[in-house]
Amino acid sequence: MVATFLIFSALALVRPAQAEAPFGTEADINYAAQLWGALETRGLVGDDPIYSRPYRGTEPHGFVLETLESQVPVGDHTDWAVVKRNYGPAGIEVNAVANEREKHLKAITVMFRRKAGYDPDNQNWFWVKYAPNGSVLKNPKGMALAGRVAKGMAKG
Repeated sequence: MVATFLIFSALALVRPAQAEAPFGTEADINYAAQLWGALETRGLVGDDPIYSRPYRGTEPHGFVLETLESQVPVGDHTDWAVVKRNYGPAGIEVNAVANEREKHLKAITVMFRRKAGYDPDNQNWFWVKYAPNGSVLKNPKGMALAGRVAKGMAKG
C-alpha cells in the first residue's frame, strides 16, 4: 500500500513536457525587436520610411496595402524581408492613403527569412505583425504575433 502511494505520488509530480508554442515566445518577441531595428535602419519602417505605390487590398490583409522587400541584416544573418503596410478603415481610397499614410496605417506585417533550420517546413520564414510604433501586436487570445505564426495551418 505504501509502495502504491509512493508510485502515484511520484507520477503526480512528473508533468509531461509541454511543447513550446510556435509563436509568441519571449525569444520571438526579442527577435522581432531586433528585426524592427534592422528594418528601421534600412528605412523600411519608422518615422521616415521609404514609400512605394499603395494598392487596393482585401481582408484580412488590409483595405489598402503597400509592399516593400529588401535584404536586411539581423545579427549575423542577412536575408530577404517582405514588409507590408496595412491601411484602413474599410472603404478607404488608395489616394487618401497616399496623401496621409500615417493617419491610415493600422499595422505592419513582416516576413523575414531566417537561417536554414529555423522552420524548414515553411522555408524558414519568421513572421511578425507590428503596430505602427513597432510594438508586436497580439491575437485575440493574447499571444504575441511573432515567430512561426502559420505553423501547422493548411494555408495562410
